[in-house]
Amino acid sequence: MDVTRAIADLDEVRSRLASIQRFRGLSGPAALASGLGALGSGLVQLAVAPAPHSAADTARYVAIWTACLAFALAVNYGAVAVWLVRNWSSRTRTEFQTAAIAIVPSIVAGGAFTAALLSRGEIGLLPGTWALCYGLGLLATRSMLPRSVLPVAVAFAAIGAALLFASDTNALAWWVMPFTFGVGQTAIGILLVRENTPSALGSGS
Repeated sequence: MDVTRAIADLDEVRSRLASIQRFRGLSGPAALASGLGALGSGLVQLAVAPAPHSAADTARYVAIWTACLAFALAVNYGAVAVWLVRNWSSRTRTEFQTAAIAIVPSIVAGGAFTAALLSRGEIGLLPGTWALCYGLGLLATRSMLPRSVLPVAVAFAAIGAALLFASDTNALAWWVMPFTFGVGQTAIGILLVRENTPSALGSGS
């Protein structure tokens, strides 16, 4: 009897710790917007450089997806900034600092790899590098995310690793980034929206 109660108490403590660790500044609509942005960027690539071969095509490719990244960062971190302003407290500061410390290494690594690959002209490795770094960043912050996001993070990392071994022609095809980041971010956005709906919050209590 005492053992059963102790196990139940331990589960409750774990649940409370999980709720404390959860980073509540993530925005489902922002993730959805960035996913739609990636899908739209894929259509732009389809129109101007569906299968980059020439230097001009690769330049357009890099420009399209750099703009997409800038949009995604602005939307998602803008949503975090709005959340911080609206909910400013010692707890929200701690949540933000913990999340930032966990994900910064993958962001720095992604930026360094991108710069190195661009300087060497290895454009075909960019999609895999981006997806792998993003997936590892999500996995590094898994304790602060809804559990439902974990399979998406694993999928990002797995697809990224696979793309590193794909030929340039396949990795740079117009549908690769929309399929990876467009579908992936849209899925994360839907999961976050569901997580933050009153029914989801009620069922988790």
